[in-house]
Amino acid sequence: MAEKNAADARCGVDAGKRRFLGGTALAALGALIGDAGALSGSGISSAYAQAAAPSAAPPAPAPVAPKAPQHLKFPGKNEGLVVLGDRPLVAETPESLLDDDTTPTEKFYIRNNGQIPEETRDPDGWKITIDGEVNNKLEITLGELKSKYKAVTRRMVLECGGNGRAAFSPPARGNQWTNGGAGCAEWTGVPLADLLKTAGLKKTAKYTAHYSSDLHLSGDAGKPPLSRGVRIEKALDPNTLIVWAMNGQPLPNIHGGPVRLVVPGWPGSASQKWLTRIWVRDREHDGPGMTEFSYRIAIKPMVPGDKGDPANFRILESMPVRSIITNPANGAKLAAGTRDLKLRGASWAGDLTVKQVDISTDAGMTWRQAKLEKPKNKYDWQRWTASVKLPSDGYYEVWARATDSKGAMQPHQAASWNPQGYGGNAMHRIAVLVG
Repeated sequence: MAEKNAADARCGVDAGKRRFLGGTALAALGALIGDAGALSGSGISSAYAQAAAPSAAPPAPAPVAPKAPQHLKFPGKNEGLVVLGDRPLVAETPESLLDDDTTPTEKFYIRNNGQIPEETRDPDGWKITIDGEVNNKLEITLGELKSKYKAVTRRMVLECGGNGRAAFSPPARGNQWTNGGAGCAEWTGVPLADLLKTAGLKKTAKYTAHYSSDLHLSGDAGKPPLSRGVRIEKALDPNTLIVWAMNGQPLPNIHGGPVRLVVPGWPGSASQKWLTRIWVRDREHDGPGMTEFSYRIAIKPMVPGDKGDPANFRILESMPVRSIITNPANGAKLAAGTRDLKLRGASWAGDLTVKQVDISTDAGMTWRQAKLEKPKNKYDWQRWTASVKLPSDGYYEVWARATDSKGAMQPHQAASWNPQGYGGNAMHRIAVLVG
């Protein structure tokens, strides 16, 4: 099964079968209307084509139907999540399941790098160590963390660094995320800055290094599956939290419980799950997931598909601007005569905010500005709504494009190709059929 999933991911199979626009628009339309005969490239069903073709012409071979997505079956999780890999377990959330202002835990995406550890029987006894370039090594249990520090609750986006990877051409390595490697939950915990203040940072403190209790896929206990870190300035951001609750409930084991980091706006890999140690370093961290092409993007644009030179890469920090359409769902069929199409969605922009979201129903020839809501707090996503007029029944593609507070706009296709497909933020598109 692991080999099959890996092969599917490499070939972009999951992306194609989950994207309504993964094939031609006409093929998608055939899927929409439930045609018993698959549509050919000309938009004529194979059955009709055979009947209409001259008797001397051989029938065209029927196109191969895409494989159905593998849906997640995991305790406490919505079965609409789509499995991208099972070793390690990775599952994304279809955009239409992200229609809540606060993403329910059961709809939140899953990303692992190693083996999922067993759930602890003593959450409050869980110990975290902060050492390295500090004046006082700090060892604290979760129970002490809760009792000695003031907790805060903030709604913030957590996003996988590879979100949007499926849009790269040629395909990049890794799980073929569409837009579902993101969610916006309410996190309760303590600012990491408070603990670093207690430990006392030395002037040599430059970077953090994060460690956890999950086991490497190989089973080697001496080999961390992932150890990333952030610049000390980001670690001191008051919104970088050590959290123990998600949406008002104890942090589930699958999401890093009993305690994890949440480093909002940056790739989710920096938000270490099952947190055990923060090593403060005097240099950029070089643990697994920090070197070569891991969570790095090209400094000088590279030729798509090229091997790449590690010296031309920098660490991906703030995530790029993105918007998604959460209602209607991709592939929706609307009643005949529908002329007012009401849309809902979400947008976010890493360390920045979203300035504007625009909608197009004519392939980008014209745009209509959506109504954009303010975030609840910094790093919250910004919900948006729009209403567009449709001139008639028929097939329509709806595009959503966000612009961040510095003026950067989502591209039509994933730009800045890199071997592992980070930073892909192509515009989200859905298709609807009216009548």
